Amino acid sequence: MEVTDGFELTIEEHVATLTLNRPAKRNAVTAAMWRALPGILADLAADPKVRVLVLTGAGGTFCSGADISEIHELGDKDDDTGLTVVAEHALVTFAKPVIAMIEGYCVGGGCQLALACDLRVAAAGARFGVTPAKLGIVYPLSSTRRLAEIAGPATAKLLLFSAELITADHAVRTGLVDEVCPPEELRERVYGLAATMAGRSRLTLTAAKQIIDGRAGEAEVRAWQREARESGELAEGVRAYREGRSPGFSWDAK
Repeated sequence: MEVTDGFELTIEEHVATLTLNRPAKRNAVTAAMWRALPGILADLAADPKVRVLVLTGAGGTFCSGADISEIHELGDKDDDTGLTVVAEHALVTFAKPVIAMIEGYCVGGGCQLALACDLRVAAAGARFGVTPAKLGIVYPLSSTRRLAEIAGPATAKLLLFSAELITADHAVRTGLVDEVCPPEELRERVYGLAATMAGRSRLTLTAAKQIIDGRAGEAEVRAWQREARESGELAEGVRAYREGRSPGFSWDAK
C-alpha cells in the first residue's frame, strides 16, 4: 500500500485501486492531488502487474469536487494547461481500462474525473452534479464536450445550467453512469468486472480503447491486427477455445 498526496494506492490480482483519500473533506481534490495524478497514472501504466484500474473515494463519497479554497490556483491556467484538464487528459489517455466506483457525491471535479474513466458503476444512493454555475466558473472545453458526448447535450445543459444534483437512476438513464447497484453489491460488481477484464487479452483491450476513443485510424487498426497475429495472441486465444480452457494471454505493451 502506498499513500501519497491525498491518494491511497493498492494493487491486488492485477487490479490497482486508486482511492481519493480526504474523507473529512468529502475527498475534495487539492491542487497537489491534481498535480500528482498524471505521475501516478504514468507509473501504473508502466507497471506490468497492473491490468485494470479502479478509481474510487474513501468514506462513502466518491468526490465532492475540486478544493474550492484553492480555486485560484486551479483556474489561473488556460484550458489546455490547467491542472484539472492535464490530470483529466492523463486519465482519459491511460492505456488500460479504468472503472469509476462511485458512492455518495460525485460532483464538479468528481464528475470530471468519473467521466474521464472508461466505465462508471454507482451505488443506488449516489448523487451527481456539475456545479460551476454556482461559482461563476466557465467549465473547461474538453470537460464540457466529454459531458455532452457521454450524457447527451440536453443532460449536459441540465447539469451545467441548473447546478442541481441528479440521482443515480437519472444518471444511468442518460448514460452518465453505466450501471447502478445496491450499495452492498457495488464492490463485488466492480471488482468482479475488473477481474474479468484483467483476464482478457491486453492487446485487444488496448487496441479497442484507442479505437473507441478516436486515437487510432485504419493504419493503426491494421497494425494492431498484425500484432495480434505475429505476437501469438490470436493463436493462443483460438487454441484455448478449441481446448476448452482459459487462455494464457502473454502480450503486454512494449
